Amino acid sequence: MNSGTAKRQRNLFIAAFILPTFLFFCLFMIYPVIQALYYSFFDWSGMSQNKTFIGLDNFKEMFRDPIIWRSIGNDYFLVIGKIIGIMIIATFFAVALTRFNFKLAAFFRSIFFIPNVISVVVIGVLWNFIYNPQIGFLNGFLSLFTENKVDITWLGFPKHTIWMLLPPAIWAGIGFYMILLIAAIQNIPVSYYEAAALEGAGQWRQFRHITVPLIWEQMKVSIINIMMTTLNGSFVIVWIMTEGGPDNSTQVMGSYLYQMAFRQYHFGYGAAIGVLILVLSLITTVTLQRLFRQETIEVS
Repeated sequence: MNSGTAKRQRNLFIAAFILPTFLFFCLFMIYPVIQALYYSFFDWSGMSQNKTFIGLDNFKEMFRDPIIWRSIGNDYFLVIGKIIGIMIIATFFAVALTRFNFKLAAFFRSIFFIPNVISVVVIGVLWNFIYNPQIGFLNGFLSLFTENKVDITWLGFPKHTIWMLLPPAIWAGIGFYMILLIAAIQNIPVSYYEAAALEGAGQWRQFRHITVPLIWEQMKVSIINIMMTTLNGSFVIVWIMTEGGPDNSTQVMGSYLYQMAFRQYHFGYGAAIGVLILVLSLITTVTLQRLFRQETIEVS
C-alpha cells in the first residue's frame, strides 16, 4: 500500500467519525440560527402560513422597546453577579477541600455538586418555596430573631427582585466549577507549597502566588462558560420564579423572547430577539477571549 492510499484511507476514517457530529451540529445549531434570521424579517404570528415580509422593522421596533434594554441589562447583571459569586465561592471550597485535610472532603464535594444534577426547573420551584412570604424558609428563619412574624414578599419588589434571582443562579453553578478547580489544584506539585512554606509564606501568600497563577487558565475557561450559559440559559430560572415580573423588572432576553413569540404570538419579533442574543453572546465571548489573550501576552 503506497503512502497516497494510506493517507486517503486515514482521511476517510477520520471523516467517518466527524461527519455524523457535523451533520447533527448543522441540523440542531446552524439550521435553527439561519431559520431564526429568516423569520426575523417577517411579521408572523407563528400560528398560520401567512407571513408578511417587513425587512428590518422587527429590529427597529426592538431597539425602540424599553423592555429589551431592561432585559439586556438584567442579563449582564446576572452574568457579572454569577461570575463574581460562583468564582469566589467555588474557588474557596476548591482550595479548602484540597489544601486542608478534611476527613469528609469527598462527602462535601458530592453535596456541593448535587445542584448540578438537579433540573433547573426543580431549583426554581425550590427557591420559590424558600422565598414564599407565608410558608417560606427565609421568612421563617428571620422570624426566629424577631417578636413578630416576618412577612416579606421577596419576589414582589420591581427594583429588588432581580437581586433575589442571583442566589439560586449562583447556588446552581457552584458545584461544577468547584470540581473543575479542584482538578486543577490537584495537578499543582506539592513541592511548590512545601518550598513556599520553608520560605515563610503563609496560606494567603501561597494562594495568591502559587494556586491562582497555576489555575488561572481553568478560571478563564470557567468565566467564559458562565457568561455563555447565562446569556443563553438564564430564561428557565427566571420564567419559573418570576415569569419576568413584577412589571417586567426581571425580564431577560430569553424570557422576553418566549413571551413575545409564544404568548403574544409575535413570532417574527421573537426571532429578532433570538438573533440579538446570538450577536451579543458572540461579541461578549470574543471580547473576553481577546482580553484574556492580551493579558497572557503582557504577562509573557
